[in-house]
Amino acid sequence: MKVSFFIDRPVFSAVISILIVIVGIIGLQMLPIDQYPQITPPVVKISASYPGASAVTVSQAVATPIEQELNGTPGMLYMESNSSNSGGFLATVTFDISADPDLAAVEIQNRIKLAESSLPAEVVQNGISVEKQAASQLMTICLRSDDPKFDEIYLSNFATINVLDLLRRVPGVGRVSNIGSRYYAMQIWVDPAKLANFGLTVQDVQNALKDQNRESAAGVLGQQPVSGLDITIPISAQGRLST
Repeated sequence: MKVSFFIDRPVFSAVISILIVIVGIIGLQMLPIDQYPQITPPVVKISASYPGASAVTVSQAVATPIEQELNGTPGMLYMESNSSNSGGFLATVTFDISADPDLAAVEIQNRIKLAESSLPAEVVQNGISVEKQAASQLMTICLRSDDPKFDEIYLSNFATINVLDLLRRVPGVGRVSNIGSRYYAMQIWVDPAKLANFGLTVQDVQNALKDQNRESAAGVLGQQPVSGLDITIPISAQGRLST
């Protein structure tokens, strides 16, 4: 169509222009708008621990059963796993950008449950963690103190008790970790020669510690079926080790 057609008919051209503007305004109001569009694919992290196992053992006994169950998860793009000589296992599953992170985490959790029957009992007892998280770190917060008595261990313990839980409750936060965390704990060193003289093993020492380092219900004095007493007194026993 020649340009002169619209030049010779200005009224027709004005009506066409007005119609185009009206249609554009209507279409603009109907278009979906996302203030924060999803630009990175959802990632779900699986972590487990097999104490005392080497990287090869972890790969064969932990990584293989889990990976076999995770293969074929709906919406999964690819999976990456690592096994360490400290007995640690870490796997990251990346999903399609259109996948719902919550549903992806639930699907992974269900498949991990199916794999638990093929995993060592120690791994299941220690727990298998499934968390949804972004591929990149959003923020790093540093705690410091000018008082020498508030050392690195105190600040790390303070952050674990008072800061991490508050950050986890912030809407939109996927995971919060205490990098280089320090905890108050007790370490016990054993003498192999003395253990051999007593005919004991390290497992015997661990079992004795587990048996003594626990909270137990010792009972109650004056409880039924005893009659003639007006009060009942709970019995307190030595609980978990503190020194």
